[in-house]
Amino acid sequence: MTATILVADDDAAIRTVLNQALTRAGYDVRITSNAATLWRWISAGEGDLVVTDVIMPDENAFDLLPRIKKARPDLPVLVMSAQNTFMTAIKASEKGAYDYLPKPFDLTELIAIIGRALAEPKKKPARLDDDTQDGMPLVGRSAAMQEIYRVLARLMQTDLTLMITGESGTGKELVARALHDYGKRRNGPFVAINMAAIPRDLIESELFGHEKGAFTGAQNRSTGRFEQAEGGTLFLDEIGDMPMDAQTRLLRVLQQGEYTTVGGRTPIRTDVRIVAATNKDLKQLINQGLFREDLYYRLNVVPLRLPPLRDRAEDISDLVRHFMQMGEKEGLDVKRFDSEALDVMKAYAWPGNVRELENLMRRLMALYPQEVITREIIEVELRSDTPDSPIDKMSPRGEALTISQAVEENMRAYFSGFGDGLPPAGLYDRVLREMEYPLILAALTATRGNQIKAADLLGLNRNTLRKKIRELGVSVYRSSRTA
Repeated sequence: MTATILVADDDAAIRTVLNQALTRAGYDVRITSNAATLWRWISAGEGDLVVTDVIMPDENAFDLLPRIKKARPDLPVLVMSAQNTFMTAIKASEKGAYDYLPKPFDLTELIAIIGRALAEPKKKPARLDDDTQDGMPLVGRSAAMQEIYRVLARLMQTDLTLMITGESGTGKELVARALHDYGKRRNGPFVAINMAAIPRDLIESELFGHEKGAFTGAQNRSTGRFEQAEGGTLFLDEIGDMPMDAQTRLLRVLQQGEYTTVGGRTPIRTDVRIVAATNKDLKQLINQGLFREDLYYRLNVVPLRLPPLRDRAEDISDLVRHFMQMGEKEGLDVKRFDSEALDVMKAYAWPGNVRELENLMRRLMALYPQEVITREIIEVELRSDTPDSPIDKMSPRGEALTISQAVEENMRAYFSGFGDGLPPAGLYDRVLREMEYPLILAALTATRGNQIKAADLLGLNRNTLRKKIRELGVSVYRSSRTA
């Protein structure tokens, strides 16, 4: 039998587009502009799946969802919203939505999700109360952040191990905390340990604890991070700096769910969720014999790459407001930014990522008496923050650097991060991979998601472009097929 899709949206254009697309896909479609009609249909047992906007004239979909799940728990509900924040995605999951799609959405993706939902309807576990929705642990409305929100929303009610990768300062611990605070283990402890900040010969003791007399100076028994995180989440930051002996012990925990303390003999069962993070290329470390391949695959159950701030410059305005609000709560003076100052910030490479932006906001609020932050102030601050910054080579009118200049300046900043040392081997291939992603994304954005035009623009065969999009995980934007 043909499935019936109930569509609710107060935008007539979106209702028309969805009606046409879903009808072409072979579904019976009923459309309405309000929540009251939608609820009447659902109460009467009509429809096999619901597609609804969050904001409607008579009722918010998040208020309607609990009634839907109570009356018809097996009815999949897809939520759409132009309020594309982390909390929107999380609230959709917590209220029982099958999936969440930020507007504008891809019709092909929507139809694919509908097919999966109808084939495998899922019941959602109990949700958080409304009073847990006030916080905003992650900020940004860019396409890259939207995908992160959706992945996290799907992981909240699971115990799957997560591997977070990304440059320093992109917010890896914030993501781990959000996953814990809004997940099934939120009532347990969140314990973080940074492998790079602990002497290598003490990491095993820090992780697993030690018995009295286990080594010189061990005068008493000490609990480890696994014991402290029991029933909650253990965040292993900079996992690439973990020594091989500790890697072997960690692998046993992941395989068997138990460990022994340093100097101990009795296995201890453990119940923790592991979230690991690194800014290093673990596959390169595996090739160098510095990281266990079997441990990598145990940790990399769900990979999540956080984009650098330069790849989501459209989020800078939201982040500035967020950090200003944080500073105001601490007693700092709120500032306003003129448009040229924000333009300079959006053109900046941000080698320190979101952490660098947060530090800049605090500095501006604390040290500058001016109420309005101008372009000149930002240029001075960014130049002093990064001596070899591209800001130094911008023209008085702020023209962008050439591609060659931008690459040169970023590579200088990258090498300076290693002091007198050198970065890991394989730099040539790594830089080429890093260049491919923004290049292909820019071409797809410029051609409004048309892969044929993008392939011509790049001088690539269309099949080659498709392969690279798939391998690099480029989010394809199709404005001509969106609603």
